[in-house]
Amino acid sequence: MEQGIREFLKRILNAMSVALLWMLVNATAGVKFKLAFPEGTVKVGNILFYIWFVASLVWLVWHLVRLWKKPFTIDE
Repeated sequence: MEQGIREFLKRILNAMSVALLWMLVNATAGVKFKLAFPEGTVKVGNILFYIWFVASLVWLVWHLVRLWKKPFTIDE
């Protein structure tokens, strides 16, 4: 396989892996540990979860933009 195609596929795999891991962590923390849905009143755990959620989303977008901004060439 050519180097450019290999690099392109690695980027796709990296982007999908990081995004799926991010979703898994946040879905587990939010749904299983009941941090996403305040029951009655908003607690410190809910606030920390949403701060983590937004901060990690910003990091995920930054990582994906940085990953796909690098140039690569696909030779024919």
